[in-house]
Amino acid sequence: MTPLLLQLLPAIHLGLGLLLAFWTVAFLLRIVLTWYPQVDLSKGAWPLIAWPTEAVLSFTRRLVAPIGGVDVTPVIWVGLVSLIRELLVGQQGLLSQILLRSQLAAG
Repeated sequence: MTPLLLQLLPAIHLGLGLLLAFWTVAFLLRIVLTWYPQVDLSKGAWPLIAWPTEAVLSFTRRLVAPIGGVDVTPVIWVGLVSLIRELLVGQQGLLSQILLRSQLAAG
């Protein structure tokens, strides 16, 4: 890896971890919001949750039909984002291992 990329790796690792954690929480909130269909996602603070999630949820809704009238797409995305987060920035994740090895090699 290039020295510049190795210098940026801790910031990339942190930023990606925070982004994926935010997405996980946002999809978890969308799961809870499926229990309250009367909530207007365009008012109050709800657009902060609806805006980053609705694009992928609407795409997934075209592929996965509701099961028993329940929208399961947020559950699918919680699983996918959690998997991606674990594979990239989890304790044994790819970026975590590269970061650890670069720190061991430098020290």
